[in-house]
Amino acid sequence: MATPHEPKQDRSRATRQRLLEATIDCLAEKGWAAATVAVVAERAGVSRGAAQHHFPTREDLITAALTYMFDTRTDQAVSAVVVEPGLARTEAVVAGLVESYTSTLFKAALQVWTHAAADPALRERIVPLEARFGRGAHRRAVRALGVDDSDPVTHHLVQATLDLARGLGLADVLTDDSARRKQIVHQWAVTLHEALEARRN
Repeated sequence: MATPHEPKQDRSRATRQRLLEATIDCLAEKGWAAATVAVVAERAGVSRGAAQHHFPTREDLITAALTYMFDTRTDQAVSAVVVEPGLARTEAVVAGLVESYTSTLFKAALQVWTHAAADPALRERIVPLEARFGRGAHRRAVRALGVDDSDPVTHHLVQATLDLARGLGLADVLTDDSARRKQIVHQWAVTLHEALEARRN
């Protein structure tokens, strides 16, 4: 049975979601300096007071947006992989991970990381989030690949894939690197698949 509070709660969740998405867009398109609470609130179509009700400080807003980015990015990267086990599945997983690092979400996160490098207070907030994201991304990749992560070599192969994906994402920030990236994804998928199969045997 519906309660009188549900519509208000739904509106509150919708407002929060709009603010987080507007923050990501502002960071990706205009950079750190432009991603203020006032600008984000205007872009989200809410008052500054409503924005500050959800996120009292800019750091609160940015941290929440980064958490949202991390969770969304890896979920999207592996949730669509429905290919049967084999080379095609390995390549689909690698391509999905790389794609997640060339998205708007990654470009927004990069703005935060760059600023956090010079801001000790923000860095203190971001480093634990980044560590949690790294662990979560690794777990999702292991699950998508269907491998045994307790094997040290397999663990490092999965981590190398994530590191490669991040590096290709950085290469795409200033110029469209899609043609070269596609070739690298294919070659790494072949190499990774062969190495993982060797660990299974």
